[in-house]
Amino acid sequence: MGTKNIGIYVHIPFCKKKCEYCDFKSYTGKESLIEQYIKWVKYELQEVGEGNRKDYEEGRDDLVIVKSIYIGGGTPSIIPSKYISEILETIKQYFVLGDIDNLEKNNIMNDELIKQLFNHQSIDNTNNNIANLANNIKTTEDVANKIGNTEITIEVNPGTVDEAKLKEYKKCGINRLSIGLQSTNDRILKTLGRIHTYTDFLNTYNTARKIGFENINVDLMLGIPNQTIEDVEESINNIIKLSPEHISTYSLILEEGTPLYNKLEANEITLPSDEIERKMYWLVKTKLEEAGYTHYEISNFAKKGYESKHNLACWNQEEYIGIGAAAHSYTNTVRYSNADTIEEYINNYETGNEVDNIIFHEKQNKTSKMQEFMLLGLRKIDGVHIQDFKNKFGENPIFLYRKELEKLVNENLVEIDGDTIKLTNQGLDLANLVWEEFV
Repeated sequence: MGTKNIGIYVHIPFCKKKCEYCDFKSYTGKESLIEQYIKWVKYELQEVGEGNRKDYEEGRDDLVIVKSIYIGGGTPSIIPSKYISEILETIKQYFVLGDIDNLEKNNIMNDELIKQLFNHQSIDNTNNNIANLANNIKTTEDVANKIGNTEITIEVNPGTVDEAKLKEYKKCGINRLSIGLQSTNDRILKTLGRIHTYTDFLNTYNTARKIGFENINVDLMLGIPNQTIEDVEESINNIIKLSPEHISTYSLILEEGTPLYNKLEANEITLPSDEIERKMYWLVKTKLEEAGYTHYEISNFAKKGYESKHNLACWNQEEYIGIGAAAHSYTNTVRYSNADTIEEYINNYETGNEVDNIIFHEKQNKTSKMQEFMLLGLRKIDGVHIQDFKNKFGENPIFLYRKELEKLVNENLVEIDGDTIKLTNQGLDLANLVWEEFV
């Protein structure tokens, strides 16, 4: 067997306060379970890492190389930083971190190098299998640098971190922050039920810069009750002045059962019209592109070289492992998730019923995998590369989906340009109609 890149997602489901729009698997008032929960998160990481190593050695699976780590929630930044450090140390102990693409670029024989990295062995430059590795590379750390740093992201909410906590994050290897801002208008933040102000955000952002974080994402939300185009323009102008490396911009979707949904049903709030929400989106897109950001996915913008490795891997249908309550995984064409609640997740481990933590969702066949590849790929602004599809599946998507593509092209939702199938500007506004063709 060989090697394959994966991402690891670790779910921290604890929150100080549930936002008015949130329907994620996150919980308040359960701080007493944090230590116990982290114990079993580390156990699950060990179990998965050792299991993959055994499968690799016995020829049942490729050895996974961790290209990205994403610690999300919930609010990961509300738990003590020592637990974040322990999680990352556990990952480093039981997995190899790196990027296979960089191995191939450096003409390094994968299997021999990976075995030595996994065992934390030093490199003997006389070994013919890795003789083309640069001279004087004799330590695992040197080789890891040659492979390329794993992207390690943690979600941070303003008002839940201080300088000491951010320093601990940097010390344990986190190299990317994703800060949940949503708006620079305090009135709108209050509408959303956020616990922070714009000033809190600025304090967090500036402290992170002072400490030395060089890769920061900022979240911006559109279509919020009582939000105006002028509010959005003010927010995006303020964000651009700060010059973060990455900006994610999402339209608010109210899910049934959330407080904001209930207020909407009771006519206590109103949402911007679809037309206004689309104007907000195009205002943000125009301003960010004028400021030098690349629009690389329907909701994401980045400076060159700062596109999210973790999210791109998902949109490229690469594999990932989810750790913790409610975390989702995709490995070997199987999609599955863990038990939803903190209590159930912990209890299943403590009672020896850990198999009950796994909830099976789907075993893909070739047809469903190809459809999903199209759906995910059409989230990217560059779209689906026809040659990539042919290389992966041995099929031509132009022929395979000729009826769907003919319809979408005629409706001006998709264009075929050389080697790519991608959304038009109108397709960006009506992307759900495009994706429905491949469900």
